[in-house]
Amino acid sequence: MTRDEARALDAADPLRAIRNRFHLPDGILYLDGNSLGALPKASVGRLAEVVTREWGEALIRSWNDADWIDAPQRVGAKIAALIGAKPHEVIVADSTSVNLFKLIVAAAPLTPDRPVLLSEKGNFHTDLHIASGAVEMVPGMRLETVERAEVEGAIGEDTNLLLLTHTHYKSGAKFDMAALTAKAKAAGARTIWDLSHSAGAVPLALNADGAELAIGCGYKYLNGGPGAPAFLYIAEHLQDRLISPLRGWMGHAEPFAFTDDYVPAPGIARFLAGTPPVLSLAGLEAGVDAFEGVDLDALWGKSAALFELFAALAAERCPDLTCISPAERNARGSHISFAHPHAFEICQALIARGVIGDFRAPDVVRFGLTPLYLGFEDVWRAVDIMAEIMGRETWREPRYAVRGKVT
Repeated sequence: MTRDEARALDAADPLRAIRNRFHLPDGILYLDGNSLGALPKASVGRLAEVVTREWGEALIRSWNDADWIDAPQRVGAKIAALIGAKPHEVIVADSTSVNLFKLIVAAAPLTPDRPVLLSEKGNFHTDLHIASGAVEMVPGMRLETVERAEVEGAIGEDTNLLLLTHTHYKSGAKFDMAALTAKAKAAGARTIWDLSHSAGAVPLALNADGAELAIGCGYKYLNGGPGAPAFLYIAEHLQDRLISPLRGWMGHAEPFAFTDDYVPAPGIARFLAGTPPVLSLAGLEAGVDAFEGVDLDALWGKSAALFELFAALAAERCPDLTCISPAERNARGSHISFAHPHAFEICQALIARGVIGDFRAPDVVRFGLTPLYLGFEDVWRAVDIMAEIMGRETWREPRYAVRGKVT
């Protein structure tokens, strides 16, 4: 494909105008939205309004007058529309790590005769770290991990919880949510899905797929800003059977009654803990609002087309790279990853040229294909620069091998 042909695809893209909702710095090809989404232009004005008017002028009255108090539920309902859930099944709170801990410790006691929390080797490391600590809070529980290809066969009569990341953070490989959820249910187990590398880019239908428990990130494809709050999903039929192990006042049935005893709030609100982070919630809400009017099927179609273009161009022009992401569109998420012995140096050389992807140890360079704002010409230019870097072996410059702080 030529650059002019890539431009023609952009001109015909029904989502092209959505790009104007984001601040995209001149001279930068941003392919890291799967780690940190770009800044929605509306976020700047919204945060200024919260700071100067709602906080600065109205002060504490804004908990009611600006509806700060209901922001976790309000933003959760907006996210629910993007992941195929009911509005009251999603709430925004804490981080993905904290929410995962809450769900494991709350759900495991529902089947106390089953001792195993099963997960995938090579799952995102914080999920395994949290799981290893959470099982210590549940008497008799233990964490077991198996290779990805062995997950389905490992689900058995001792499996209590199955913990899986829907889209793998490194390879981009995607699990079949409906099939694995059904397999776990048939065995008497429940599944917790980590949607961090799916929500906002990859088709999700939690209700239709029978999913019962999930967590997800607010600062990747949802563009909520660095460290944005996460979200938590609990299917309606389970909400009143679970009690959060972090029993903060915002999860109380009457948080302003100031009673010593804990009575869980009805529904998913019981999984709130401390005071909502209003500024961060405002940023996340602006990020989620950037999806207004976006056809989610068209979003996924564009993601798939961006991937196919990147894969084809890289195979032609950068043959030393090995694509480790699935070629089949329904088996992958919205990023593309390549293995190379010098992936770190290649990534650093690209960043120096204004192409921002990221490195994942030990040997993977990864590129986010964020369909809300990434264009086909962006992909063409990125591969063109990468081919130049690799063709001239400019990545061998000593400065690119220096490893400092890595995000």
